[in-house]
Amino acid sequence: MGRILAIDYGKKRVGLAVTDPLQMIATRLTTVPSNEIWTFLKKYFSKENVEKVIVGYPLQMNNQPSEAVKYINPFLHKFQKDYPEMPLEQVDERFTSRMAFQTMIDAGLKKKDRQNKETIDGVSATIILQSYLEHKKYL
Repeated sequence: MGRILAIDYGKKRVGLAVTDPLQMIATRLTTVPSNEIWTFLKKYFSKENVEKVIVGYPLQMNNQPSEAVKYINPFLHKFQKDYPEMPLEQVDERFTSRMAFQTMIDAGLKKKDRQNKETIDGVSATIILQSYLEHKKYL
């Protein structure tokens, strides 16, 4: 069984989270600048057995795509072109940034650390992945 990689793609940064090989636990991996994601993915896929990639897809309350999809859609198209054999799923990422911020408060992170957008993006990717794993349990 391979890992599942979660991507929280943003205009400036990409938060990444990954499961353990048994796909039981989601862990924050890192945050990389958006312009470095392709180099990161190539290197990561060469080292790790990744079975599937999930990408947070931002929807509005009315289930319509949010404005951020104008950055995510080109990423999705390029990913499918570069890695056609890799299963790719989009998952609703509504509220993950808010949940990440609240999680950091609950964990006792200092205000300065909570303002670090890289941390928020990484925690958001972890929440997206953990939610995916929880949902998958009940299918």
